[in-house]
Amino acid sequence: LVGAASAYTPGVRRARDMAMKAFSPDKYFTQPPPESTKGYIMQQTMLRVKDPETSLRFYCEVLGFNLVMYREFPAWSFNVYFVAQMDPSLIPSDPEAQWAFCMATPGCIELTWNYGSEAKDGLVYNTGNSDATGSQDGQKVVGGFGHLGITVPDVYEACERFKAMGCTFTKTPNSGGMKGLAFIKDPDGYLIEVLPQGEMITKPMDCNGVTVDGGAGYKDNSK
Repeated sequence: LVGAASAYTPGVRRARDMAMKAFSPDKYFTQPPPESTKGYIMQQTMLRVKDPETSLRFYCEVLGFNLVMYREFPAWSFNVYFVAQMDPSLIPSDPEAQWAFCMATPGCIELTWNYGSEAKDGLVYNTGNSDATGSQDGQKVVGGFGHLGITVPDVYEACERFKAMGCTFTKTPNSGGMKGLAFIKDPDGYLIEVLPQGEMITKPMDCNGVTVDGGAGYKDNSK
């Protein structure tokens, strides 16, 4: 990553090297999965959302997802909406067929709406990234969740479009220590990382006018 090498000071490198001596993940490249897991699918990540109309507009019109299936559960006061990036012509029209299709589709996002949340003021759910939303004492919480991620043919062009559509950035492609990637927020404040589908390239200027040799250093979103 351009600009990332400077973040690895001798002390950081020593700590990293000591940690890697104790653990190497390399065997998991080639280790066959257990036979008993054959057919398992990483099918969904669930996010609670304040307003389903706003969230569906963002994921479908800004990020290019489609609604694959939804279910309403009035007895328990919530609805779920499954979205994924796919050819919409593949999505069945019958609700039961949609369910079966959705459960076999990898990488869905389940947007869960609890009735009444849309009427609350401000943000409702903690995003996991140094966020005080929902905490009992008003202090920021270091949560385990970090972000979702999409890849695009050209990060800089995608970010020009996101800016024109009014998206909130926490990092434009040339800001921060790692160049060529970006972070935007969804309507509930969850982070979306934007990465290239090929080589991590840089351009002289990004959508916010930050030059490739500008911007602040690396920021840990958990702090």
